[in-house]
Amino acid sequence: MQQTVIGKSEQAAIFHEAEQKGLRLAIKGRLVALILMGGWLIATRSGNPTLAFEYGTAVAIFAILGVIHYRIIGTAQDRYWVKYLFVALDIGILSALIATQPIFDTVDLPQAVIFRAPIFPFYFVVLGIAAFSFSPGLVLWAGICGVAGWMGAFGFAIRNMPQTYDWGDMGIAPDTQTFMTYFYSPDFIGTGSRIQESIALFIVACLIASVMWRARHTVRRQIEAEQERSAISDVFGQYVPPAVAEVLISKRGTLSPIEREATILFADVADFTKLTETIGPKGIVEVLNAYFDAVSQIITRHHGVITQFQGDAVLATFNVPVEDDDHAGCAIRAAREINDLVHQRDFAGIHIQTRIGICTGTVIAGSVGGGGRQSYTVHGDTVNLAARLEVMNKELGTDVLISGTTTKYLAADDFRKIGQMDVRGLSEPIDLFTFAAAGELNVPTDNVPATAS
Repeated sequence: MQQTVIGKSEQAAIFHEAEQKGLRLAIKGRLVALILMGGWLIATRSGNPTLAFEYGTAVAIFAILGVIHYRIIGTAQDRYWVKYLFVALDIGILSALIATQPIFDTVDLPQAVIFRAPIFPFYFVVLGIAAFSFSPGLVLWAGICGVAGWMGAFGFAIRNMPQTYDWGDMGIAPDTQTFMTYFYSPDFIGTGSRIQESIALFIVACLIASVMWRARHTVRRQIEAEQERSAISDVFGQYVPPAVAEVLISKRGTLSPIEREATILFADVADFTKLTETIGPKGIVEVLNAYFDAVSQIITRHHGVITQFQGDAVLATFNVPVEDDDHAGCAIRAAREINDLVHQRDFAGIHIQTRIGICTGTVIAGSVGGGGRQSYTVHGDTVNLAARLEVMNKELGTDVLISGTTTKYLAADDFRKIGQMDVRGLSEPIDLFTFAAAGELNVPTDNVPATAS
């Protein structure tokens, strides 16, 4: 099994890709916002063609900048500072318009009057767009640029005013007349209000950046946890079945005992002792490794779980611990593929034969052990019967013996009845089947004089 490792560089690449997708989405949203806000501003000033043209030009400039940025994202020209540049350009252009463009060009009033209009929320729109980037740094940068742009525009607008009034000029407790005289004066600038707005913008930027940082931290921890889980599963899966390893990890190391109908497949190498004497210990280990590897792949592919390697034998379960309604069919297909495989190829240069027993019935499965060590095992008469059927292949001259409790779930034409076997504890004998050869009829033969305990 190949272990997947996600290093810091790969994590950075994941976040970078998320930022790029977020920026593209943000630019699309920005365009929609431009159309809505620009359309409103132009429509409400349709009676003043000059002013409407100026707003239209400004909207067009913002749109062009967005298209340029969109086309740069993900290209060779895309650098880490590019997104910061375009946010600064957005806020810079917005601030320049606020600092220089009057509300109405037909009214002779100080430019500071524009700060009484509802234009400050535009900075929050830029901040919200920056949040799509999934980048805390960009959000903070947008907040800092917004504060600098807002206060810079304010400073530029009041720089040449010969006389200004501020909140302090009203006194601590002004009466109505005094308040209205100062507040509605064209020379009232409200410096404290501008500072308060800037503080609010920066606080919101910090809050959004904190949320972004926490979200990135959470995603990073999930990636690391998934990496650790994958590593544990890969290593653990070398010693227990991968399906069992996954369940054990999710259950934190234990599998509660369950009683469930399952299909058991028991496969053994024929004449194993003789083969060992012929090719020696080293040779037999090479043969078994090649054989077990191939068999494991087949069983896993058919949703089975190998619970034990017993010398040269393989014990596989279907429907425990992972549920599968087609467990009988899966076991039969796995057995047929294993049987075909050993007839078609050698293992480490040696040709072998297998005997397979399959039985369906109730089993008890779970983690058992002691001394701090546990293993996943299955128990019950069904397991014993599958092992007995494997042995009986030698007596009957078959490669695969299948219990009638398994074949009843499948098409009868696929099997040939061998006979019956008496089982201690059961009132009725169990029918025995093997795979039907091409053109072979499914006809019963004589009873098999065998008893299983």
